Amino acid sequence: MDLKIKLEQLQQKVSGLKDQIATEEATKNAFVMPFIQILGYDIFNPTEVIPEHVCDIGTKKGEKVDYVIKNNNEPIFIIECKHWKESADAHNSQLHRYYHVSKTRFGVLTNGIIYNFYTDLEKPNIMDEKPFFTINMEDLKDSSIKILESFTKKDYNLESILDSAEALKYIKAIRKEFEKEIESPSDEIVKLLVGRFFEKPMTANRMLSFKEYTKKALTSSINESISFRLKSALNINEQIEKQEDDIKPSQPIDENNDSKIVTTEEELEGFQIVKAIMREKVPAERIAYRDTLSYFGILLDDNNRKPLCRLHFNTANKYIETFSNGKDAGEKTLLNSLDDIYNFREELHKTLENY
Repeated sequence: MDLKIKLEQLQQKVSGLKDQIATEEATKNAFVMPFIQILGYDIFNPTEVIPEHVCDIGTKKGEKVDYVIKNNNEPIFIIECKHWKESADAHNSQLHRYYHVSKTRFGVLTNGIIYNFYTDLEKPNIMDEKPFFTINMEDLKDSSIKILESFTKKDYNLESILDSAEALKYIKAIRKEFEKEIESPSDEIVKLLVGRFFEKPMTANRMLSFKEYTKKALTSSINESISFRLKSALNINEQIEKQEDDIKPSQPIDENNDSKIVTTEEELEGFQIVKAIMREKVPAERIAYRDTLSYFGILLDDNNRKPLCRLHFNTANKYIETFSNGKDAGEKTLLNSLDDIYNFREELHKTLENY
């Protein structure tokens, strides 16, 4: 099973259990240890995953870091944990001290949901104040999962991570500064841009005006770029949907049809569950389905442009694809049983609001 699927399964566990996790120790057991295991490290091997590892610092004896992870008997990163309700964004002085004596190149500060990865880009053997990489279990992104692969036991490569760490850190910092400039342009950025075409003296009043112009220009440019990309994506999607409509059988699919598409009992049962959930918001007759070779689609008003969800039941593992973030932003999640569909009530209702 690939890394993404395992993380999505843990994501469901985190979402379902966190309100019952009352202590830091429970956070470690329920969330952090499965995360370490997903990365490929043997949590039952005390020479590979070392809990409560002693990190004596000067005269301070008995200081312990929650976990030291080893690969080929070499410590590769340390993990300091907090309760899931605590912030994982604040700098942790304990992790900073442990990093100094641990002989690892990476430190991880986590609350079981957010994992902040640190290294020593600025000063050798002194952990940086800010993480170079963050992964959020409640907001998994493909780009973050790709970076995390470098920390798995199978693909761990120190040089590769260090090569990308600096880029990740500074790209993140530049993006943050850019977002600040969009929200409130600084004098420096205004002078830089305006100075290229405005030759008159920059008075205080003109600076105020140009700040407002700059903000509107930046915002307008970004919005137009997003709009163009969305239109392009919609045009492509409409072409695909038209092709699907063109090959859609004119008669409903049943057992006597010669089509290669076979609608299974599980798909129909899943449809009934989704229909029951959606009846809380809309009449049952507005919920329809269309079966295809690749998925079983559940639609609002039998309209391909209004997908409520898709059931992917044609493989050994079963998935539900939801569209709460828009019809062009489907998110697939593994189902352990058909009853798991009931856990997506909120996402399905939110999808309905999009239409």
